Amino acid sequence: MTYVVVGAGPAGVVAAETLRKTDPATDVVLIGGEPEPPYSRMAIPYYLTGKIDEAGTYLRKTDGHYDTLGISYRQGHVESVDAAAGKLTLAGGDTQAFDKLLIATGASPIKPPVEGLELPGVHHCWTLEDARKIVSLAGEGADVVLIGAGFIACIILESLVERGVNLTVVEMEDRMLPRTMDETGGEMIKRWCEQKGVRVRTGARVTKLAAGGDATLTVDLDSGEQIPAHLVVVAAGVASNTGFLEGSGVDVKTGVVVDKHLQSTQPNIYAAGDCAEGPDFSTGGWMVHAIQPTATEHGRIAAMNMAGKPITYQGSLIMNVLDTMGLISVSYGAWEGVEGGERALAVDEDAFKYMRLEFEGDRLVGCLSLGRTDHVGVLRGLIQQRRKLGPWKDILLDDPHRFMDAYVDCSQS
Repeated sequence: MTYVVVGAGPAGVVAAETLRKTDPATDVVLIGGEPEPPYSRMAIPYYLTGKIDEAGTYLRKTDGHYDTLGISYRQGHVESVDAAAGKLTLAGGDTQAFDKLLIATGASPIKPPVEGLELPGVHHCWTLEDARKIVSLAGEGADVVLIGAGFIACIILESLVERGVNLTVVEMEDRMLPRTMDETGGEMIKRWCEQKGVRVRTGARVTKLAAGGDATLTVDLDSGEQIPAHLVVVAAGVASNTGFLEGSGVDVKTGVVVDKHLQSTQPNIYAAGDCAEGPDFSTGGWMVHAIQPTATEHGRIAAMNMAGKPITYQGSLIMNVLDTMGLISVSYGAWEGVEGGERALAVDEDAFKYMRLEFEGDRLVGCLSLGRTDHVGVLRGLIQQRRKLGPWKDILLDDPHRFMDAYVDCSQS
């Protein structure tokens, strides 16, 4: 039996390790598409600030980790998969046979339709190579434009600010964090950033990048504003890496479509992580959740199922916890609410504090929290455990900050 895992991010590494532990007599091959050892993209911002070196981004720090486990690590890009023949082809023509295959190829940055993205000084912040280039340009006092103000962009934002750059953020939507915060939360984060010296342009679109001027680049906005920049960082979202599966018979929509065992439409092929369109906890439907906790859990469960140890995946929960220059924001579950549900709100604009709870019947199904660091994990527990709140629902509708009291009391009943 030969297991092959394509993708050496958190999902792929956890899957390979789980396969080795669960089925020790088989061959396990892990294929990574980048020249560095397997690393975490979520660690790149810490590399940008100098808090860690490149080795600090590696998922496993021990030399020879994969060899010691008996995991064969190959570097290369997969160009095609033949499910019926149990074979994949790498760039350059090399092939790799498999009995069971896990697709854990993650995602790649989306390139917005903007003229000039190919110019020197324009970079995504997705790979270690990207990070090296950004470090070389993002010196103290440099003018930097960050295109995008989503979750990934806001992580990059803090790293750039710590490098001492003059930062302008441009977001085409009407608020920062448009997919993880509502209007109130997004505007509050914008005000916080502006008070910290970051210029933020929401509801603005970059129309063109051009070379020239005292800085390396000029960034044109649809408002007519022109912003000089030594560096432009593009963080406009990501899309699943699935193009190489064309013709494989694997059903792909937003990502690889999988069932509750993370098995694709080809019985010998599974998928995990940012490229998998898996079960969603809140809706009961399927979607791609591009977050590391989901990726690692996907990897473990897919590997167990591949190895003949059936586990049903209960679905991933939308969960985003972000530190934007000291302001903590949280979004869990169905934070936009559900049809027929009820909502509790508490807002303190001056103190940058916000709480939004969403209910379906007497259960908490989603929430937003801003400016609070204590006990926010309890909100996730109430949602995932589907706790019946009973009389506590009315108490929380009146004062949503009492969720910890509700959790303790409901846990004892």
